[in-house]
Amino acid sequence: MLKLEHYSMGVGDRFAHQARAQLAALIEGRKLGIDVVPVWNKSFREHDIVHSQPASVRIAADAAVAALGWSHPYHVDADHIRLGTVDGFIDSSDFFTLDVAEAIGQPADVARVAAFVDRHPELQGTLSIAGIAEPLVLDQASLSAIVAQYLAPVEEAQAIYQRICARRDPASFIVEVSMDEVDTPQAPLELLVILALIADLGIPAQTIAPRFSGRFNKGVNYVGNPDAFEREFRADIAVIAHAVKAYALPSNLKLSVHSGSDKFSIYGPIKQALQDTGAGLHLKTAGTTWLEELIGLAEAGGEGLDIAKAVYCQAYQRMDALCAPYASVIDIHRDRLPAPEAVEGWLSETFVAALRHVPEEPRYNADLRQLLHVGYKVAAEMGERYQKALVANETIVARNVTENLLTRHLLRVFPTRG
Repeated sequence: MLKLEHYSMGVGDRFAHQARAQLAALIEGRKLGIDVVPVWNKSFREHDIVHSQPASVRIAADAAVAALGWSHPYHVDADHIRLGTVDGFIDSSDFFTLDVAEAIGQPADVARVAAFVDRHPELQGTLSIAGIAEPLVLDQASLSAIVAQYLAPVEEAQAIYQRICARRDPASFIVEVSMDEVDTPQAPLELLVILALIADLGIPAQTIAPRFSGRFNKGVNYVGNPDAFEREFRADIAVIAHAVKAYALPSNLKLSVHSGSDKFSIYGPIKQALQDTGAGLHLKTAGTTWLEELIGLAEAGGEGLDIAKAVYCQAYQRMDALCAPYASVIDIHRDRLPAPEAVEGWLSETFVAALRHVPEEPRYNADLRQLLHVGYKVAAEMGERYQKALVANETIVARNVTENLLTRHLLRVFPTRG
């Protein structure tokens, strides 16, 4: 079976220009003792918006690996795919994020729910799990309710997995099950039942992306109580370790933190938990690369700054349409957004200070950052103008991309070897 490494980072590259800059960050990380492999990811939605094809991600990743002499594993993720969108990714991807969040709570077959409950008496009563101080308590009625809530999404994950297996050797790809883009988090007890369902339905998941407590808004800091998150994160690690042994799931099964970019307040707790437990992690950073492109263009001035301003001004006018697909992972306060007329007069320094994620910078604007995060459709519509600007300003853009991944993510999240 193709095995996902202990630490991995999902790196999005919406316009397929930054694979080398992203890989450069991972190379520098290895020099500092941080062994993380890249997983280049791009969703059907993103391909549709920028008018690219899934194979383009593989081409860009392969080219970066060849150019920089990367000799370690790397992967290409069919990100957030569903049964209706998976086919176009099967040939070029070796990592599949099965997004089944929308099926949570859909009606489940009563007989199949009852059969699962009957097969798993070990999930009823008082459950003692190493790493969790208080025993978990689950009676038959509560177990049935959880199964009824999550059977449909796991069955959908099974259907997507089997669709891929019809065209690919099951040993040639990695599976992640994603349930994160919903409003209600999955508690550790629910995660245990979900993992038992995944095992029963024969899905060899190597990562699981639950919905954690708090808000994981795109491209900005965690909103919630970091101490409560740490307790939940550690409990989830313990549940996974228990489920691997109890249900013969892949031994390298690990948590995946989606919308994981820039969650500075919980990076310390995550890193400490990984050090204490030896658990693995998949951190998905996705759209931060697009934002670093904009920062680089703004920093370059001239046409680059004009493009950055134009993206903001158009995104401001089209806010509702751009935000709708991301409603569960953004919180934008309109009254905190600068007026387009004001932004038109900004110098490079002001635009960069507002967008770059440095919380202690008084000009930093989290609402502007979130709006621009979902505003990549505007840049896509610019076509050659945007693409040519990236090429013309490659050096300054690449520097921002590399620095962001290395200093704000790799160094803060992942433990060093040994």
